[in-house]
Formats: sequence, structure tokens, C-alpha cells
Amino acid sequence: MSDFLKHECGIAAVRLRKPLAYYYDRYGTSLWGLNKLFLLMEKQHNRGQDGTGIGCVKLDMPIGLPYVQRRRSIAKDALAEIFRKELKRFHKMARKGRVDPSDPASVKRNFEFGGEILVGHLRYGTSGEFDEGACHPYLRRSNWPTRTLMVLGNFNMTNAAELNEVLINRGQHPVFGTDTQTVLEEIGYHLDEEHTDLYRELRDRGVSGAIIPGRISEALDVPRLVSGAAKEWDGGYAICGVVGNGDMFVMRDPHGIRPCHMLVTDEVIAFSSERVPLMTVFEQDADKVKQVEPGGLISIKADGTLSETRFCETGASFTPCSFEKIYFSRGNDPQIYRERKAMGAALVSQVVESIDGALDKTVFSFIPNTAEIAYQGLMDGLRMYRRQQVRSEILKAAEEGELTADVVDSLILRNWPIGEKIANKDIKMRTFISQEKGRNQLVSHVYDITYGAVKPGDNLVALDDSIVRGTTLKKSILKILARTKPAKIVVCSTAPQIRYPDCYGIDMSELGKFIAFQAAVALHRRAGNQAVLDQIYEDCRAELQKPSRERVNRVKQVYDAFTAEEISAEVSRMVYPEETEWCGEVEVIFQTIEDLHASIKGECGDWYFTGNYPTPGGYAMVNLAYIRWFEGVGGRSYDLPL
Repeated sequence: MSDFLKHECGIAAVRLRKPLAYYYDRYGTSLWGLNKLFLLMEKQHNRGQDGTGIGCVKLDMPIGLPYVQRRRSIAKDALAEIFRKELKRFHKMARKGRVDPSDPASVKRNFEFGGEILVGHLRYGTSGEFDEGACHPYLRRSNWPTRTLMVLGNFNMTNAAELNEVLINRGQHPVFGTDTQTVLEEIGYHLDEEHTDLYRELRDRGVSGAIIPGRISEALDVPRLVSGAAKEWDGGYAICGVVGNGDMFVMRDPHGIRPCHMLVTDEVIAFSSERVPLMTVFEQDADKVKQVEPGGLISIKADGTLSETRFCETGASFTPCSFEKIYFSRGNDPQIYRERKAMGAALVSQVVESIDGALDKTVFSFIPNTAEIAYQGLMDGLRMYRRQQVRSEILKAAEEGELTADVVDSLILRNWPIGEKIANKDIKMRTFISQEKGRNQLVSHVYDITYGAVKPGDNLVALDDSIVRGTTLKKSILKILARTKPAKIVVCSTAPQIRYPDCYGIDMSELGKFIAFQAAVALHRRAGNQAVLDQIYEDCRAELQKPSRERVNRVKQVYDAFTAEEISAEVSRMVYPEETEWCGEVEVIFQTIEDLHASIKGECGDWYFTGNYPTPGGYAMVNLAYIRWFEGVGGRSYDLPL
């Protein structure tokens, strides 16, 4: 994705099913679980680099000893830094005799992360103030283990403001800032209620105080209390929580918007946002890793009992985020690899039409590196197109009696697609300019080009994952590609036109920043249709007065007057690199919605392309986004109450 886009988060969890002594005897270390947690997080480092946090809960700790711990950091290379510090602390304790690495009981008793339940989080901040305090896991402490709660997740709640109102009306004092805090407090409230009910029942029956904590732990019904907490949630989420007694749960939103995967073996129960990290870290085949079902709740009691239930009624549409397929998830997942290649191949007909079939006068490339898999699919598709073309021409020549060796050679050897690596991204430069106020003056140097690969007069086709804002395309990429002096530059997006904001965890909620929206607005204004934009504003305001489940997306009206091709043509005009001496042609091609769905196996969420949101909060947010754009107000639309 050439436009820098913060997105998603990554979760990881490791629940050991054996005592630490088992792992020491078999693998030579009592920190097997901690090592696996680090690997799960490192394999998902692409999902979040703003901050990192890890947590640990130890089972059956003697009274007087700590049983829950966490670390959080927003330092540069926070993931490596956190684990480096913990291992350094461990070895220092060993040198001073405070822990015996050869004694698993000593490790568990004295080392803070020598426990059976280990969780980790990689964060991209999409809501609230961002500092170390905003990093997951969030922790709600109590001197009762069965009231202590740790929560982390990959999520965004569209109705966080309303959820906070519930807390206030209940008499609580929420600390505003993130929906994570809201989720923690809501689950914590139900946990407190259940704990109090159990305690009073046991106390009134005359059960000894020394026995009560164990009885509460046994009776605690985590699926029921979490289901009660989640009734009013609207958003996309994969959430992991651990109670201080060792009960644990993982849940996924009813529409399956955010991904979550699970692996169960004799040694471990593990979770991660992506499938491949579980396969790689634990050396398992793909069929051993399964998705947590939409609306599913995985619960693991302190004694290791595993149960799978639902926390909501069935019937919700399954709309997993298609950006996982297009860009976010790592491409070494076998299914995602096939789907990205299919997305590239689906662009063949549009590309061939754009270059008038002149494959041998066109150089094909990709930008950025994450688009390489789709590029391979495009090249495979172009070769198949050419093979079919050659086959047809050979058969025709044979039928007409004109099939000679020269004809065969001519047909086979000419007009084949040419692939080159044209642009190379300078990661260090990108990191530097992302912190520089005058970044527009430097952004054109993010990429270097391969000089001489494109002959003057050739076409240049560059494949991108998606085009969101068009800023980098105009100010950097096209300027760089223009240095090769092609007759025409064709930029292909494996994603369709991004027309609507997201509110489920991707940081793209400001409608006015989308190049497709800017193009549609420009077309309206050029046609003298400002009154249409004014009316949409009034319609959006009226929509927000309706009950949440009756709202519709009024922003669709912005696009109704134009075809997708007209908007693409306007995008092409808007991103043209005018500040160069180059005078060639630019065309921007977008994937069609139909071809996107054909490329992806199973259902996929497409609300940022179609405006069809899976939850009521999405419709509230999109109308509010238009209002904020119209009024000239920036910021995320889901951060404010309606």
C-alpha cells in the first residue's frame, strides 16, 4: 500500500497445558511459553509497531506471592526491547541466585513471566490519546484473583461513547480515552457482580473464608459474564482476557470482521490474529489451525478445561475484513497467497485494454513490495492471455494453410509481457520523513528507481495493493516513475475504489482524504452540482436522528451520478505529477467489486468499497463522516458521540 495507512493490531496468547517442569525436561527451558509468545508476536510484527505489551498469569500461586504481571512500551523496537529486558532480568536473577534456571518451581515462583498463561499485543493506535498507558494489555487489579482482569485485543467499538454512558448511568467513573478501557470496565463490572453473588452465597452458607476463593474460582462462569458484557458492543473485535485465578477467554465479533485463529495440541492452546504464525511457531499443518468462529467464545478454566460457546445469537452476516486478504495479513498464508495472485490476474483485461494489447512495448512492475504476490498473479494472467492468443492465431494459420516455421516463430516469440523491478523503497528514509513536518519536500525520495529498465516510448504498468489518499502516488511514486520517460504510466490497484471510511480497526475514517471521494466531489462541482452535496449534508444530519437500526448510508448519493470509470478517470487527472517535465499519460485502474469477490474464497467484508456496513455503528459513522467533512472538521468520526 503506497499510502501509509495505520491498521489493525495483533494479538497472541499461549496457554500451557503442562507444568513448567514438562517443558524444561523436554525442551531444556522453563521459559518455553515465553519464547513461543515472542515468536508469535514477531511473526505478526507487521500488524502493529506503535507499541507493545505482554502479560502473564501464574496458576495456583501461594498467598503472598504475585500472580499477575504485565509490561508495556512505546519505545523504538518495543517488541524486541521488552523481551530483551525480561531475559536480561532473568539471567541477572540467575547470576545472583534469586532464581535457579534448572528448577522450574524456582522460575515460576521468582521470575515474573515464568507462568502458564502468557499474552501479547502489537498496537497501531486508531483511537484515543496514544502513549504507553494506551498500550494493551489493560489491567484491572484487585486483591481477589477472581476479580483481577487483564484484557487485550484487536478491535474498535463504534459506540464507545454510548458504552461509557452505560457505565456512568450505572454509577461508575470511567476514564475516557479508549474503547479498550470501556471494554475492560464492562467485563470487570460483570465479573464483580458474579464474584459478589458467589461470595455472599458461600459466606451465608457458613463456608470457611480460607476455602471461599477456591470455590469462587471453580464456580466462576466466564462465558456467561462475558456474554452479558458484550450485549451492546458494536464493532469489529478479537479480544483476549485473563482472570487472575487463571480463567481465560478469547472472543471474536459476530460478523467475524477481525481475524482470530486457534491451535490446540497436547502441550498448548494458542491464539493469534493470523494463521501462519501458529503454523510456523508450533510447526503444525494448516488443517490443525482453525478460525475462532464469528460470535464464538473460547473459554479455558484454570484447571485447563476448554469449552467453545457463542456469546450472541446466530444470524449475523459473515463479513471478514477484505483488507486482510488484500494487504494486512502476511502473504505466506497459503490461502491468502492464492487470493492475492487471483486479484492480480483479475486485472488483466483492464490492463490489456489500457495498453492496447502492446505487451512487448510495456514494462510491468509493482510498488510497494507488499504488492509483489498480486504482481506475480498479474504476470501469470498476462502470460495466459498471450498463450491463448498465440494458440488462437496458430490454429487460424493452420486452418488457412499458412502455418510455417517463420509464422510459428513470429507468433511465439513476440509480444510477451516484460517484468522488471522498477522501484525500490528506502525504509529508513520513510521512517525519517514520517516524523518530519516538511515531509512533502522529501517524500519523492522514498523510492529509488532502476534506471534503463524502461525504454523511452514504452508503457509502464505498476501494480499497487490499494490507493487510499493518492498523496504518495502524486507526490512521490509518479514523479519517480516519470523519470523513466515512458509514453504512459498505468497504476493498477488490486483493491477497488475506497469510497467510504472504516470504523472497525483500520485508521481510515476521514472521508475527505480519500482520493475517490475527492474525485466524485470534483466532478459534482465541475458540473455545477453543489446543491447535490448540500442536500446530502442535510440527509446525513436527518439520518442521525433516526433509531440506530433504521439508518442508511446517505453518502452513497455522492457517487450515484457517475460510473466507476468516470471516477477513475478523474483520479487519474488528480494524481498527475504536474511538477515534472514529463508529458506522458497517466491512467489509474481499480479492481472491480465483482472481481474482488471472485478472487477471495468465501465471504468478505467490502463496506469501504460499497458502503454496505455490517453493523448499525457503521451507518452512523459514515453519515457523521460526511457531516464533519462538509463542516470542515477533521479527526476520526468514531471518536465523538453522535
